Amino acid sequence: MYLYYILALLVIAIDQLTKWVIVKTMELGEQLTVIGNFFHLTSHRNSGAAWGILQGQMGFFYIITIIVMIGVIYFMQKYAKENKLAAIALSLILGGAIGNFIDRLFRKEVVDFFDFTIFGYDYPIFNIADSALVAGVILVIIVTIIDERKEKRQNDKTAHGNGN
Repeated sequence: MYLYYILALLVIAIDQLTKWVIVKTMELGEQLTVIGNFFHLTSHRNSGAAWGILQGQMGFFYIITIIVMIGVIYFMQKYAKENKLAAIALSLILGGAIGNFIDRLFRKEVVDFFDFTIFGYDYPIFNIADSALVAGVILVIIVTIIDERKEKRQNDKTAHGNGN
């Protein structure tokens, strides 16, 4: 069980370390090409959410993040023992949420730096915490689909076992 909290702490540590490196070594707006016209490291700040929505709404983000953290910890305590994939997903969400929360709390903005252009689309700049959040949510969706299929199979077996 504690391994899942260690995973969340690892996400937070990597997230905060990479953000610290960006802040200390790059000027705001500076861009380093990693892979041609595909991947850059760009020093960027965001006082909102994904795609820059809700700019400057720090109070809102504090409240939502605290609610999310409480909910994730509750579900980790409830489901982590029985479903390892769900526990990993929730650990990633928790680590990502806390990583960006630390930025909002101490910097009043989130440090972003991964900058991709995919098929001509300049994707919004993001960070490790954002990546962990997205991966965690995708895993939660996968876990939900798997669990629903298992439940359906069990219900089908029960219905057929009862002669229905």
